[in-house]
Amino acid sequence: MDIGERLRQLREKHGLSQRELAARAGLTNGTISLIEKNRTSPSVASLKSLLDAFPVSMGDFFAPLEDGSPPRHFYTADQFTEIAPQDDTPGPHVSLRQLGRAAEHALQILHETYPPGADTGPEALQHNGEEAGIVVHGEIEVTVDGETQILRTGDGYLFDSRLPHRFRNLSDADCVVISACTPPTF
Repeated sequence: MDIGERLRQLREKHGLSQRELAARAGLTNGTISLIEKNRTSPSVASLKSLLDAFPVSMGDFFAPLEDGSPPRHFYTADQFTEIAPQDDTPGPHVSLRQLGRAAEHALQILHETYPPGADTGPEALQHNGEEAGIVVHGEIEVTVDGETQILRTGDGYLFDSRLPHRFRNLSDADCVVISACTPPTF
């Protein structure tokens, strides 16, 4: 997906200048320009801040357009939608794969993969709803409202996602988490 072009179209659809969007998202208009030109890729947290300015969830931003087909109940692994920004810059990238179209449900389910050194970005995430997850492999550092905990395989979390939160993999192995958010605001 061309994240920059999609963001530009969304910004123009809402009648915002780059400067206005930057002010709403707490970023610089130079950053908005670089993202729209695909010269930089936003972190998960930065993209979430940008989309909250409209408001549009990350799931809706990355979801394929409606095709009018009847509701689906089952999905193979290759039918999940990647909703985390992916680019060719060096370094580990978080993968957030969404099950189905969150806009059609009251619950958002993600299959999250954090390679060694990956995180959701230096800025804390915040969005309406509640969030929960279980670590199915590896370990992850989770910070919620200033409280930090290392979670390992079988451990879980549950919190009000309006609280600032961040995820980081400080280990030398991949971490896999299955998470849920309701309502689907991420």
